[in-house]
Amino acid sequence: MVLQRDVLAKISAQINLIFDKIEAYEQRYEPEIKRVDSRYRESARNLIHYLALRSFNISTLEEEWSALGIPISTHMEGQILQNLIGLKVVVRELLDREPYNPEKDYITYDVAHDLLKRNTEAILGKSPKKRDTRIMVTQPTNAADDPEFIENLIDIGMDVARINCAHDDEIIWKAMIDNIRTTDSCCKIAMDLGGPKIRTGIMKPGPKVIHIKPKRNVYGQIVNPAWVWLAPYGIMPTDVSRADAVIPVNKKWLKKTIKGSYVIFRDARSKKCKLVIEEAEGIGRWATCHDSAFVTTDTLLNVFLETRTNSEIHTVHELLPLEEIIYLFEGDLLRLDKTSIPGEPAQRNDDGEITSIAHISCSEPLVFSYLKIDDPVYFDDGKIEGVVKAIQDDHALIEITTTKKKGGKLRAGKGINFPESNLDIKGLTERDKSDLRFVAEHADIVNFSFVNSKEDVTDLLIELSRYKADLGIILKIETMEAYKNLPALLLTAMENYPVGIMIARGDLAIETGWKKFAIIQEEILRICEAAHIPNIWATQVLESLAKKGLPTRSEITDAAVAQRSECVMLNKGYYILKAVKMLDKILTEMEHIRRKNKQISPKLKFNPIT
Repeated sequence: MVLQRDVLAKISAQINLIFDKIEAYEQRYEPEIKRVDSRYRESARNLIHYLALRSFNISTLEEEWSALGIPISTHMEGQILQNLIGLKVVVRELLDREPYNPEKDYITYDVAHDLLKRNTEAILGKSPKKRDTRIMVTQPTNAADDPEFIENLIDIGMDVARINCAHDDEIIWKAMIDNIRTTDSCCKIAMDLGGPKIRTGIMKPGPKVIHIKPKRNVYGQIVNPAWVWLAPYGIMPTDVSRADAVIPVNKKWLKKTIKGSYVIFRDARSKKCKLVIEEAEGIGRWATCHDSAFVTTDTLLNVFLETRTNSEIHTVHELLPLEEIIYLFEGDLLRLDKTSIPGEPAQRNDDGEITSIAHISCSEPLVFSYLKIDDPVYFDDGKIEGVVKAIQDDHALIEITTTKKKGGKLRAGKGINFPESNLDIKGLTERDKSDLRFVAEHADIVNFSFVNSKEDVTDLLIELSRYKADLGIILKIETMEAYKNLPALLLTAMENYPVGIMIARGDLAIETGWKKFAIIQEEILRICEAAHIPNIWATQVLESLAKKGLPTRSEITDAAVAQRSECVMLNKGYYILKAVKMLDKILTEMEHIRRKNKQISPKLKFNPIT
C-alpha cells in the first residue's frame, strides 16, 4: 500500500504539471483563440489543451498510471479537461486528500459530441438516417450531361458532390451543379482548387499508330477478340471503356455496313488482318478483331459490305500521335528540365549504347531554386523514385533508384514530389484565384489544395472576403509541412465558419514516407477531434472497385477504418455506382461496433459452445 501511495503521489504531481502547462498554453495562444469564430471558441481552447497535453510523453505517463490497476486513458481528445479533472478527483480521493473542485468550466463528453455534430452538419449537411459518416463522390465529366447518373448517385448514398477544378471547365462545372441542384438541393457541392501541383511537362509526339490487342491467356492463346469502335473522328460510344481500340473512318461507307460485314487490311507489318462488324450504335459500328494489328493513317481497308464480291477500298482517317513514354529502370539517369522542352526517351546508337539520356520538363520552374544534391524525387504517385545527383542552371540530373522490375513508365502530366525539399511555393495560384470567383458563386465548400502555412489560409480568407462568399473551407493536408503546421492552419481557418480537414492520402503518403504515414494519419484524426472539426478520409478508397468492378480485401478493411472520419471520399471510376453502394453498406454496418475511437460492444451472435 506504501508503494501504491508513492505511485499515486507521483501521478498527482504529473497531473499538476499538465495543468500548469495547459494554463501556460492558454495564456500564450489567447490571441489566436479570440480571433476564431465565436462558434469555435470552446473548440479552439480544447485544441490548445490537447497540444499542451501532447507536449508530454503520454505513452510513458499512461504506463505509469496503469500501475493503479484501474483503466486510465487520455485518448478522449474532444474533452481534455474533463478527463484530466476526473483523473485528479480519483487520485485525490485515493490519497485521502480534500476533494478537488475545478474552478474552470470544461467541455463534457456530450458537449464535445454535440459540437462535432454541429460543425459537421454546418459544412457537410445533415447525415443520412442510417449512418453518420457522409460519402463524397468525385464527379466525372459525363455528370454534366447525364442527370440520371446524378439521380442514381444520390439515391444510393452520395451526400457531397466533389468537382475538381483541375479538370473540365466552367461550362461543364455549371452543368454538373445544375443537375445536382435539380435532383437534390440538400446535396452539398465541394469544389477543389487545383493548387500548385507539380507535374511532368509535355512529351514529343509519338508515332501515329493504333495497336489492336485481343485478350490472350498465359500461353498466348486468344481467349477474347478485341472490340474496335469504328466512327468518324470525335464520335465516341456510350461506353468508352468497352473499346480496346478506336479507329476514325468515313461515315459514308460505314453507314452502309450491317452485322456480318467485314474489313480486310494489311497492318504496318504487312500482316493480313480482319475486322468483323458486330453491331451498330448511332453512326458508329462495333467490330471484333482476332488479330494483333498495328493500324496507321496509310492503312488501306478492303470493306466487304454484304457479299465477298461486293467490296470497296477505303482508308483510315488521320490518326493522332500516340503519347510518347519514357521507360526508366533502376540506375538510369533522367534529365529534369527547367524550361518547357518536350520530353523524349533515351536515344541509342546501333550498338544499343545511350547517346542521349531521357529528359522531361517540370511544370514549376521555381522548385529548382530549392533542390539540393541527394534530395529524393518521386514521380507518378511514387511509382518511380530517384535522387538528385546534379543541379545545373537549366536542369537537374536525377538518378532512378526504384521502379517496377520491368521498368517504370513516365508520361506527361504525372505528379512530381520532392518530400525533403523545402519548397517555398504558395498554396493559392493565379489560376485558383480565377476559379475561386466561380466557386464562390456556385459551390457550398471550397477544398484548398496544397495548403502549407497559415499565411496560405489567410490568403484564401482575403480572396473569399472579396466575393462576400459564405463558403465552407476544407483544408487538404497533402504535404509534411502542412501536417507540421496543422494546429496553426486550423486556428487560422477557424476564423471562418464552417471548416473541415481532408487527409489527401495520395500525395501525403509520398511526402511523409510510407513508414511514417500511418502514424501521421492517426495524429491528424486526433487533432481534428480535439478541435471538433470534421475530417474527410480521401484518396484510393475502394479504388479497384470503382475502376475495375471488384474490390481488394485490403480496400474493404480500409473502407471500414474510414468510418472513424465524418466523411469518406471516392474518386471517379466506371463502376462508381457500385462503389458508393458498397461503401454505404460498410459504413452503416461499422457504426454498430464503433463510433469514432470509441468501441461499441453489442451482443455477440455466435452459436453456443458444445
